[in-house]
This record gives sequence, structure tokens and C-alpha cells, in this order.
Amino acid sequence: MRILTWFLLASPLVAQVAPGLGRGYLGELEHTGRQVLQLAEAVPEAKYSWRPAPGVMSVAEVYTHIYEGNFFLLSQAGHPVPKEMQTKTTSKAEIIARLKRSLAEVKQKYEATSPAEMQRPVKFLGTVDSKVENLYLRILAHISEHMGQSIAYARMNGVVPPWSVKP
Repeated sequence: MRILTWFLLASPLVAQVAPGLGRGYLGELEHTGRQVLQLAEAVPEAKYSWRPAPGVMSVAEVYTHIYEGNFFLLSQAGHPVPKEMQTKTTSKAEIIARLKRSLAEVKQKYEATSPAEMQRPVKFLGTVDSKVENLYLRILAHISEHMGQSIAYARMNGVVPPWSVKP
């Protein structure tokens, strides 16, 4: 009886699962990337310079840190960082364009990496024995970590994450 009750109560929740969740690495990357981009677009450009306290990353710096982290971690797997990504910007439009590009490159590089290449040993940060597949996991974890930070920043500025707005 408990199982039937749980199933009946959980069924509406299952129907609301976002695309990508539980679909492996690429599905999770798609889901997290979509949300970080929606949030970056929802925050007004005037709030991109906001920071919760002195010495803490601003909104713009968090999104910049995400795309720079994506490219840095790809470089640890042997993919060069595009030259145009090595300069700083504070423009909301440019930050969002770079986020999109970094997410697309992570997806493209991941899809192009063979199972054997995923197992290739690498030195993460020059010292930690790791594998290419672990760098991709670090990318996903890093985006998710700063997604949480970005949600807190947005809410402190009166911005509701778009995916949580009730229709």
C-alpha cells in the first residue's frame, strides 16, 4: 500500500522533471548549462557589478569564472583555450556569448572523446593523478557549484530563477 501511495503522490513530480536530468553526462550538462544561461540572461546588466561583500566575486565575475573554468579544464584535457577567451569583458552580452561558447565546446569535445581517451591519465593542476573523464566531471561539478552561488546572488537582487516561476 505504501508503494502505491508513494507512486501516486510522486507521479506529478516525475512529469515535471526537466529535460536532461538523469540522462547521463550530456543530459546533465545540457540541463545545468540551460539553467545557468537562463539565469545569466534574467539578471539585469545593472546588477552584473553587484557583489554581496567587498572582496567577493561580482555577478559578472561568477559567470566569467564559469566560462573560464570550462576552458581551463578543457585545456587540462589537452584542448587549447581560444585566444579570444583569454581577454576580460564586463559586458553582459559578451559574458553570455562566452558562456554559450564554453558550454558548446565542452559538449563538442566530450562527444568527440573516445572511451579510451576518457581513460587517458592526466596531471590535474600539474600534480593530481587523474583521467580525462574526471576533468569532464569537474566541469559539471564546477558549473553546478557556481549555479548555486548565482541563484543566491539573483535572489538577493530580487531576480527569481526563470525555471522556478510558476505559470
